Amino acid sequence: MLKGISPVVSPDLLKTLAEMGHGDEIVISDAHFPGHTFNPRVIRADGITADRLLAGIIPLFELDAYATPVAMMAAVPGDELDPSVEEKYRKALGYNGKIERVERFAFYERAKKAYAVVVSGETAKYGNIILKKGVTPVSD
Repeated sequence: MLKGISPVVSPDLLKTLAEMGHGDEIVISDAHFPGHTFNPRVIRADGITADRLLAGIIPLFELDAYATPVAMMAAVPGDELDPSVEEKYRKALGYNGKIERVERFAFYERAKKAYAVVVSGETAKYGNIILKKGVTPVSD
């Protein structure tokens, strides 16, 4: 076991985060998301809510500073979003910036191009989020 890494971050997820480069995207999906349909690199995190995964990932992951680094699925016309989902994701990430809302089928297309999809145990409707990796600041 490694110190300072949340136990919700599995070895496969840690490896995947380390492999990603600037501009690569990772999808943290809800339990209903067809991750295996859209992306060959799927990591299962069954039983772990998306906000817990986000809180575990964000200390290890720099968000992109050159583009909107967070995107969530938009509601299907005639349906409504639960604002508490975005609120809990923002809190987990410590993020107050812009969140891009992406139409369902456009979200699926982005999932196809994402570096990986992490299928969480999240049961909230529209509980899917994409993070775009940034450049890690150089430390002395």
